[in-house]
Amino acid sequence: MPTMADVARHAGVSVATVSHVLNDTRPVLPQTRQAVLDAIEVLGYTPNTLARSLVTARTRSIGLAVSAISNPYFTEILQGVEASALEHGYGLLIADPHDDPEHERTVVQLLHERRVDGMIVAPSAEPSALLAYLTRHRVPAVLLDRTVDTPAGASAEVDDAPRFDQVCAENTEPMSRLVTHLAERGHRRIALVAGLPGLSTTAERISGYRLGLAAAGLPYDERLLVHGDSASEGAQRATARLLSLAVPPTALVTGNNAMTIGALRALRDRGRSVPEDLALCCFDDFAWADLFSPRLTAIAQPSREIGAAAVRVLLERLDAPRRPARTVRLPCAFVHRTSCGCPEGQPEEGDRP
Repeated sequence: MPTMADVARHAGVSVATVSHVLNDTRPVLPQTRQAVLDAIEVLGYTPNTLARSLVTARTRSIGLAVSAISNPYFTEILQGVEASALEHGYGLLIADPHDDPEHERTVVQLLHERRVDGMIVAPSAEPSALLAYLTRHRVPAVLLDRTVDTPAGASAEVDDAPRFDQVCAENTEPMSRLVTHLAERGHRRIALVAGLPGLSTTAERISGYRLGLAAAGLPYDERLLVHGDSASEGAQRATARLLSLAVPPTALVTGNNAMTIGALRALRDRGRSVPEDLALCCFDDFAWADLFSPRLTAIAQPSREIGAAAVRVLLERLDAPRRPARTVRLPCAFVHRTSCGCPEGQPEEGDRP
């Protein structure tokens, strides 16, 4: 197995220069750096990651804590995180907190004990223990998809202030857009199957739902807002309750992809068809949404871009640990299909000439 000394001899440089190229510990002339990289390629040299971490105080690894197994949306985010991490020369350690606050705190501690340089975490609905651990141990972290209250401009100069960067999608305006689209189709009783209480995504999408109703001049009816707890089973039960109302809704918006599946099961169980009996729109597009009949009108979140952005923000935090915290929001796309009751190929209202 080739050594660093072999690389140095092949490139005609000192071992110290090879070390500087590998660890970015000192500027090296471009032609010298290239000679070292060429020697590494020719010899098939593999750096000793453990030894490098002792020199740089970094392991070049990132901890990722998301419920990727149970949520296809987070699976796509994971793909974006992994691709961006590898692009920047970082490995990835993954843990699934199962959206459980106690388990979340445990897996984050386990990742920290493995000396990851920083973490990307999708916080649960009760993240106080998680945030306390990250703050106490001063772990560089980016909160993903779900935001928490943090003082504007908080930085490491304020010892007790949360200083977590956050990366997420826009939620309020896209949800409002779904509701107004249904209202423009003539619907007056538009229901929402919302996510798990306590999540920022749930609160923001409820806010968007109510803004959409107000923009359409429709009253808010608390009976038409039910919680599916961000899961298929919960959404199935919640949708069944909506269908049992004396005056059921004529249109339904679901708050994420798992709840869309649950809502469709409830409709099937009641013998209801979409969009003939009930128009349906969903927040969160997914790979097979275009394969349903009818095809599902949805808000598509830029999931892979969210994952890649979280890595970039974390690496910027590692390079400048005392800078103010920031929240990055990425725009969503309205994917217009036919489950809302529109004919195939009909343009969205805002796109018509």
